[in-house]
Amino acid sequence: MAAPRKSAAKKAASKPAGGGKSLSAKELAALRAEIEEDIAQLEAEIEAAEADLLAMLQEGADGAGDDQADAGAKTYEREQEISLANNARELLDQNRRALERMDDGSYGICENCGNPIGKLRLQAAPRATLCMPCKTKQERR
Repeated sequence: MAAPRKSAAKKAASKPAGGGKSLSAKELAALRAEIEEDIAQLEAEIEAAEADLLAMLQEGADGAGDDQADAGAKTYEREQEISLANNARELLDQNRRALERMDDGSYGICENCGNPIGKLRLQAAPRATLCMPCKTKQERR
């Protein structure tokens, strides 16, 4: 009875974790288009956040006479804007890395174990660099 389990385990290990077969050229092109669209949107968001931050900084210099609550609120808004811009920059970097991996042929391969990531996972998270088992291990740490 142990032999059928081993062959089933080998079959499961040969399938990409995260669902299904590898991506077709058409599916890869669709993911590339989605990532490129995300890049354009993120670049616009970063530009707007930087403009807002610059306006806040200039406005903050004119805030002489503000009470502590006003100063605190302005600081909070400024830090919030910086955080949003940093998050957008991180997503932008991840998207650019995904395009680089598509170009060099390593897209869809787990950066940790080298196994295929899986079509369903890539379609759900096009910037994914880890297969589901490796991502699960990473999140447990």
